[in-house]
Amino acid sequence: MAEPDAERHAEKMRKRQAAHRRTVAAKTVEKGLVIVHTGTGKGKTTAALGMAVRAIGHGMKIGVVQFVKGAMATGEKMVFDAFPDQVEFKPMGEGFTWDTQDRARDIEVTRTAWDEVKRMMADPAYDMVVADELNIVLRYEYLPVDEVLEALAARPAKTHVVITGRNAPAALIEVADLVTDMSLVKHPFREQGVKAQAGIEF
Repeated sequence: MAEPDAERHAEKMRKRQAAHRRTVAAKTVEKGLVIVHTGTGKGKTTAALGMAVRAIGHGMKIGVVQFVKGAMATGEKMVFDAFPDQVEFKPMGEGFTWDTQDRARDIEVTRTAWDEVKRMMADPAYDMVVADELNIVLRYEYLPVDEVLEALAARPAKTHVVITGRNAPAALIEVADLVTDMSLVKHPFREQGVKAQAGIEF
């Protein structure tokens, strides 16, 4: 295969660079975003907590509330506990619905966790709030979607909110600024009998 012409390639890249710079220069809005990570694939919480780590690096204050997780120790809690001045990390769940088997209790626990999310979102001291697995409790109707949308609309203008979990409701997707649907291609738990492992799943 022949080598590409170096000068032609350089000229093409200069044009792309100039076009990209024009595009970036035209983007001037700065605001708090509603970010939704949903879909059947692995990585929704991982991506959200990765954003929280990035925010720590910028000196931002972050609140994390986990709606399902809480019944087990996780690596992320140990990491965020090392930044007590910047991160309030609250695993407030009691496990998956098939573990608890108590709808009334699940609703009660959801309400307590949601009250924490609302408190954080209303406080302008928080730059980012992560509502981990909120989509799951919305799917099971433990919490009204309209109440969530109302709280999102009322938050301070610069506050970012990251929401994770499968089956994000259409109404939430509609108001979100950024939505990523993570699709399942392969997973060792399903296909190879590999158990959940420290540092990968928790």
